[in-house]
Amino acid sequence: MTKQKHIEFGKRRYSLEQMAKISTQQCAPKLQADNAYVNFINKGSEFLQNMLEKEGAIYGVTTGFGDSCDVTVHDTLVEQLSKSLYTFHGCGTGQFLSVETARCVLAVRLASLSKGVSGVRYSLLQQLHLLLEKDIIPLIPEEGSVGASGDLTPLSYVAAVLCGERKVYYKGQILTTSEVFSKENIKPIILKPKEGLAIMNGTAVMTAMSVVAYQRAEYLAQLCARITSLATIALGSNIHHFDEFLFSVKPHVGQAQIAAWIRSDLGDENKLFDSKRLQERYSIRCAPHVIGVLQDILPWYKDTIENEICSANDNPIIDAEAGKIHHGGHFYGGHIAFVMDAMKNNVANLSDLLDRQMALMVDTKFNHGLPRNLTGAPKETIAINHGFKAVQIACSAWTAEALKLTMPASVFSRSTESHNQDKVSMGTIAARDCLRILTLTEQTAAAVLMASIQGINLRVKQNEMSLNNMNPKLQEFVTEVSKHFEFLAQDRQLDTEIILMTELISKQNWKLYD
Repeated sequence: MTKQKHIEFGKRRYSLEQMAKISTQQCAPKLQADNAYVNFINKGSEFLQNMLEKEGAIYGVTTGFGDSCDVTVHDTLVEQLSKSLYTFHGCGTGQFLSVETARCVLAVRLASLSKGVSGVRYSLLQQLHLLLEKDIIPLIPEEGSVGASGDLTPLSYVAAVLCGERKVYYKGQILTTSEVFSKENIKPIILKPKEGLAIMNGTAVMTAMSVVAYQRAEYLAQLCARITSLATIALGSNIHHFDEFLFSVKPHVGQAQIAAWIRSDLGDENKLFDSKRLQERYSIRCAPHVIGVLQDILPWYKDTIENEICSANDNPIIDAEAGKIHHGGHFYGGHIAFVMDAMKNNVANLSDLLDRQMALMVDTKFNHGLPRNLTGAPKETIAINHGFKAVQIACSAWTAEALKLTMPASVFSRSTESHNQDKVSMGTIAARDCLRILTLTEQTAAAVLMASIQGINLRVKQNEMSLNNMNPKLQEFVTEVSKHFEFLAQDRQLDTEIILMTELISKQNWKLYD
């Protein structure tokens, strides 16, 4: 993919979109390299070294970690402490993060360490940057983090890769890091005291997952508005449910935006069909109210995620200018945990909404004259054709699973690590649940998108409407989607088409609204 521009890492703020563009390789990373910045970064590491020589005791440098902070590490073992840290944390399980999400993890961690208060050398930032530049991306397991002290176990895989160990994604393959470093002539780094802790003791994994989740949720809000427009047409519903005056008297900005998008699809005057129904059922009439909850809260989600991206979130924090070491708890992922737990609810409600729209379209009691299960079969074979019957069942299954996962993960804090980590965020589990709910909802959206277009085409075949009267942008969208979904005239296996449509949705394939 052609890189449009660089995003420079240094003492600055970063946007969520910038992290997302690095994760999808739309932008390339660049590390600030002027002498003043290099000296500023190195000053923290030099301060720690001086402190070590003068006082001889620094947490995570000459002591064990967490509950083991009262264990003194002998001078001869100090250099091995970081390696020990990432080695014993190599117990991650479950699926690996996608290459895009893992790439985002590197970008988010680099953003945090670039603030210069973590006591790492500039050469460590260079090694992180090099992984991004060469697209050598660590395999990071999803499971094993309680979200405080940060994402210790998954981030141990980043630390190990910097040192030439474990495995990476590289040019479409999974290879050992040592093999890739040899190919690329990269020298493994040897972590200095505190550097292992600086890499691992942070929220980069849950934050990167929240970046990905935010992008997908933002797109889903728009897509659900578009699908509602199509379902309204397929059902022959009253378009005035989305009237501008109606939404001016309940002035939630996001809710009004959803209604405006639907209104722009449908137009103010109904030129497509003659609707005689005064009030449609709630999954159509209240769609802006359901989708609008997510649309209204997205700015807060974004601000919170960006604050985490731009934070120093390891422990201890090093103030080399003042000559102080601050012990705190910035590794606690409570803000990301709350964002992900809340987003789970928003997104699962979208799946529930779409599932109900599907139920209306396939049921002859509610679909206002469409064939049973939206079958396009002729009379001769209609008895053995069942159209979207099984797909509607599948939508209910996906939605049920999505709703089941909305239980907040953050309420399941567990005391661990000998009661040192006695209150933890569970932010990474919340983020993992959120991504799963997004996938389930995208599957539901894919199916209902196909069904609504099937319903519209059935109306055309019944000579009840003409596509020429449709908003040109909406007509163009239907044409684009129809390239991947042929009219269902006879029953066929639809799994391949649903999977493809889901992938297109997750990649935000179609531009929806300006």
